[in-house]
Amino acid sequence: MTTTPLQDLARVGLGTFLVGAGLSHLTVAREGFRAQVPPWVPIDVDDTVVISGCAEVALGTALVAFPKERVKIGTIAALFFTAVFPGNIAQWRHRRDGLGLNSDRMRFLRLFAQPVPIAVALWSTGVVPRR
Repeated sequence: MTTTPLQDLARVGLGTFLVGAGLSHLTVAREGFRAQVPPWVPIDVDDTVVISGCAEVALGTALVAFPKERVKIGTIAALFFTAVFPGNIAQWRHRRDGLGLNSDRMRFLRLFAQPVPIAVALWSTGVVPRR
């Protein structure tokens, strides 16, 4: 399946965003991302942040570097965005400040933003076929 130039631009943009977000997990925003780790995750909170940051860097790099594998990588990225959604719920439910989400309203509204990267991952990589 081929993708349009706009889809390719969105794929590269998403990949770039993921690399930046992943690097921030490992550096400047590490503490903020700790607020999103649900208490039931059986791995150390900081280790979880590092692992998810590395996954984001890898996914972002793959989205940009391997366009021929875009459908597989897009599917994996969408699954990743789905898998981290419980972290957003935990941050809201447990009223944890982090990453500029310092009110119940902001944390709640963040929940409705999560479908956006899922949709972009699926659309930009051609997982969802054009009509």
